[in-house]
Amino acid sequence: MEEQIRQPAKGEFQAMYSPLGSLIRRQPVTVPLDATVRQAIGIMDEKRIGSIIVADAEGRLPLGIFTLRDLLHRVALTGCTLDLPIAAVMTAGVITVKPQTTAYQAALIMGRRGLRHLLVVDDAGGLLGIVSQNDLFALQRTGLNDVTHNIREARDLAALQACSKDIRRMADTMLGQGVSADQLTHLISTLNDLLTLRIVELTHDEFDLPQVKWCWVALGSEGRYEQTLSTDQDNGIIFEADDQDAEQVRNNLLPFADSVNRKLDACGFPLCKGGIMAGNPEWCLSLEEWRGKFARWIQSPEPKALLNASIFFDFRPLYGDEELSHSLRDWLLGATEKATLFLRLMTENALQCQPPLGLIRDFTYDNNKDFPHTIDLKMHGSRPFVDAARIFSLTHNVTVTSTAQRLRGAAAATHLGADVEAIIDGFYFIQMLRLRHQRDLKGGEAGANRIDPDDLNELDRHILKEAFKQARKLQDKLRLDYRL
Repeated sequence: MEEQIRQPAKGEFQAMYSPLGSLIRRQPVTVPLDATVRQAIGIMDEKRIGSIIVADAEGRLPLGIFTLRDLLHRVALTGCTLDLPIAAVMTAGVITVKPQTTAYQAALIMGRRGLRHLLVVDDAGGLLGIVSQNDLFALQRTGLNDVTHNIREARDLAALQACSKDIRRMADTMLGQGVSADQLTHLISTLNDLLTLRIVELTHDEFDLPQVKWCWVALGSEGRYEQTLSTDQDNGIIFEADDQDAEQVRNNLLPFADSVNRKLDACGFPLCKGGIMAGNPEWCLSLEEWRGKFARWIQSPEPKALLNASIFFDFRPLYGDEELSHSLRDWLLGATEKATLFLRLMTENALQCQPPLGLIRDFTYDNNKDFPHTIDLKMHGSRPFVDAARIFSLTHNVTVTSTAQRLRGAAAATHLGADVEAIIDGFYFIQMLRLRHQRDLKGGEAGANRIDPDDLNELDRHILKEAFKQARKLQDKLRLDYRL
């Protein structure tokens, strides 16, 4: 008789997308810096815990961490006495995060740095708790730990390509198990982040890069943590340089960036047909050049500028000096907050893409000759939500980039109130239909975002219609705000 394989419950996946503060189950256990190893492991045994935090005398500021792994490798195997000060064998320089950090972001940090624990602190640096790898990776039964480990350990392109296929297989499995679209798109984006980070790291070693601060940024759907199973690459580089040095720095970075783009392509992320990649000199710019480009788009919002804004304003840092990205984001929000004409034209542009709802029939169609009687779920489904959320974020100084976070962040200012959750549910239902369809197509084939509503069951057709009504509600709000 075959062994029954237990299917993970939805609740097991939910933790990855919750704030870390909600995952802290107990008060942190600490010892002072002058404690001995014997005292520390005594407390660990009493509390039945696998790690203990070394803190200041008040037990508030974390100074290090000591784990059972440290006991084995730094004490037992080296023959040290248990009366040794804990400070001599602890791991100092611990990585800390804030309680509002989501678990998937923590998973990215752990995966990138090969960590097993993160300390959660408040704004003053005070210790709130500890989150372990086991707390986060409830997905380990589907192989998440193996995938992240394999990505970190990849040494060549063949290994990276194998990891890319593993990510796709894991996403297919989770989709079949009923994982929600918000969790799945976040997970896909997070694992793709890890893969990109590893490609950048390996490629970095192949080039003699200039000694300047620089940051690789994700754009578009990756920048919003909303990648589906069919996606190309959109990325850029921000670097620090004076006007007279910018061209030389750019010329030194471009061969490296182009190599990263080509490796991403080999791993299943096609080169962007529009050339929106870090290897394009137009998108490998100094911080001042990025500000200048954004300023021109805002001050002269021609159609191409509005199109660029819809892609580039969703940037987030992925590798390197993240402060460059944060500085650009702060500048952008300051520049757009009162740019009424620019925001009005962005709104007009967004309203051109209407949800495909008819006055008499359930749905309307765009008469695509290659795919008749279909709806483009990206263009006319998810895009109205994405565009509206972006405009709200620019108007109301919301720093996050994902569509759901932007809508929640602007809910009070836009008076969406309780409706915001229904709107977000509508957005993610459309995302789920896209994911299912792309899984059935087995990759980035033509029509990856097009469905025939007649192929849906009665319930899905009804919910899709309601989701489009939520998109229409968002657009009505934009029309009201800008009197269009």
